Amino acid sequence: MSTTTSSSSASSAPKNATAGPPAPGGRRKLSYPVVLLLIAGGLLLLSLIRVVTGDEQLSNSDQFSSALSAAVPIGLAGLGGLWAERAGVINIGLEGMMMLGTFAAGWIGWQHGPWMAILAGVVGGALGGLLHALATVTFGVDHIVSGVALNILALGLVRYLAKLWFGAPGSEAAEAGGNDKQSPPMSDMPSFTVPGLADGLGSIEKHHWFLVSDLAGILRALVDDVSPVTLLTVLLFVGSFFVLWRSSFGLRLRSCGENPVAAESLGVNVYTYKYAALTVSGALAGLGGAFLAVGVHIYQENQTGGRGYIGLATMIFGNWRPGGVAMGAGLFGFMDALRVVGGGTTVHAMLLLMAVLLVGLAGWKLRTGLRSARIQAAVSLVIAVLLVLWYALTETVALEFVEMTPYVTTLLVLSLAAQRLRAPRAIGKPYRRGEGT
Repeated sequence: MSTTTSSSSASSAPKNATAGPPAPGGRRKLSYPVVLLLIAGGLLLLSLIRVVTGDEQLSNSDQFSSALSAAVPIGLAGLGGLWAERAGVINIGLEGMMMLGTFAAGWIGWQHGPWMAILAGVVGGALGGLLHALATVTFGVDHIVSGVALNILALGLVRYLAKLWFGAPGSEAAEAGGNDKQSPPMSDMPSFTVPGLADGLGSIEKHHWFLVSDLAGILRALVDDVSPVTLLTVLLFVGSFFVLWRSSFGLRLRSCGENPVAAESLGVNVYTYKYAALTVSGALAGLGGAFLAVGVHIYQENQTGGRGYIGLATMIFGNWRPGGVAMGAGLFGFMDALRVVGGGTTVHAMLLLMAVLLVGLAGWKLRTGLRSARIQAAVSLVIAVLLVLWYALTETVALEFVEMTPYVTTLLVLSLAAQRLRAPRAIGKPYRRGEGT
């Protein structure tokens, strides 16, 4: 009887993995035209808020350039989490893998330059992924316990090695500018700018025309002083989609996260695919950490700043899909850039934008006619009114709240998106080889 059930599950697993599970409650997934329409609507709303509030910092190229830089490490961490969890392994250890990436990049970078620093960061993160795989896949350690232990281990290890290699009195690294908390500086990584186009978009942006200048600001951020790692990140997102959803390798890997017993019955070496997924996961997180070190030319203690955890939240918000992770990383990067570039006055203008979005959310919830949806709509409207009052009665936002903005956004977005999420079915569940026989 169990053999029949396993065979039935095995025959259905690849079909489900190819077609993708239906959205909860029978809701259809958003199509690409609808996504593009939503993005256009968001840009229109942002431009309108800029005109109403008079805050030109809200949508200029500096804001979007900073947002892009902030989104890259978060997006890479989220993409790394996606690879691991699509194979059925929860990866809480993304933060620790990023730490290993930042340290490896700082260690190699000051000696051999930024390109070798990027490679070292990838290797450092991959080693963290392999350690997590060894604990969870081979020895069956609880995924959460292993991830937390990896974060603690990585934090202690990089602090110890920084003191040993960078801060030793009389060492070459110390003489080059290193100390217990940072590496010596490395050379700058060249960026690229599209000549002519960047300047032309900049002149359009300076006119502050409605919508047109806002669009010019976004486009200029994409062609002016862009890091090669940013381009690599875009390629990794596109490549991950095609590998995981358009190849037999990806089908087998995702089947390990949906039904590993059925996958094993079809001849899939589940252990091998989980190890591969976690190695890639660690490498992507390490690349995100290396980007942080290369961007400021040094490794610094606590450089990741919790971005691994935000990347994990981005992965969940993105519903374990590369496109969703990219959108989530862009959102969190934008909010982080508001904190760095805009400050209290720009975050103050965002209060009005968030109020409008909450009103729109309330209207969308009321369309369902469900009692729970009406309650959520009422709560959204109350919060929207409070935000409008906050905006009307103040001229800026306190620095303490500005620092909290990215994290408050993380909690808010996850709470609103929770009902549409669907994790891989076997994620976090223990699996031992031969269970299906």
